[in-house]
Amino acid sequence: MVKSYTIVPIIGYFDESMQAAQQLLERLYPQRRSLLKRQILQDALSCFLEYGLDSTSIEMIRDKSDSSVGAIYHHFKNKEGVIAALVFAALDDQALLRDQYLKEAKSLKGLLYALIYSYTDWVSDQPKFAQFLLLAHLSVRQGEYRQVLNDKNKLRNQNIIGYISNYADASLLKSVPTELMMSLVIGATESYCRAWLSGKVVTNPKVYRETLAQAAWDSLQHLSQAQSDNNNQDYH
Repeated sequence: MVKSYTIVPIIGYFDESMQAAQQLLERLYPQRRSLLKRQILQDALSCFLEYGLDSTSIEMIRDKSDSSVGAIYHHFKNKEGVIAALVFAALDDQALLRDQYLKEAKSLKGLLYALIYSYTDWVSDQPKFAQFLLLAHLSVRQGEYRQVLNDKNKLRNQNIIGYISNYADASLLKSVPTELMMSLVIGATESYCRAWLSGKVVTNPKVYRETLAQAAWDSLQHLSQAQSDNNNQDYH
């Protein structure tokens, strides 16, 4: 079993963050019949963040959600299913926001900025779920739901590449391996967001999204130019 740790709460953490998490679940499960499912997920999220993955039991989730073990197993099969459902809910909500930003992009640079902006804004608006992703992503990647996670990540990358291909200057990124691109684009942003979520820094990621986006754009341009220079040297 993957060892898990409880995430240190964000400095200045308010109840509004749990309200935002509730709204996320309502967006993804809007039907009235999904009320119990939403409640179980919301209370499971609270338990996992407070006690960690390993220490949280189905019984603890049952007690907090005022449901039954049978209801939890009916909706999620087991504890891994609850964890996976929360991770997938976070990723799906991220994707919804990312697609909104990407559709508004008017250039390749604007598209890259949209990726950074959507990431920082989602983390800032959904700190509970963002914390949970840090806590549980590796567990899902190594567990019985890893193929579903892999498929979601593959679809995300395909969608982003599809957006990139719409621009005439997309050749700028041809020298960047597809599997490396997201790390180059999101790497610094993800690192700062992790630090913010763990309380190591206090400034909201939204404040730095312009700087982070510019740094990512500059990095890709520099890498592309360096690759072009190397190719020219090899040719001569």
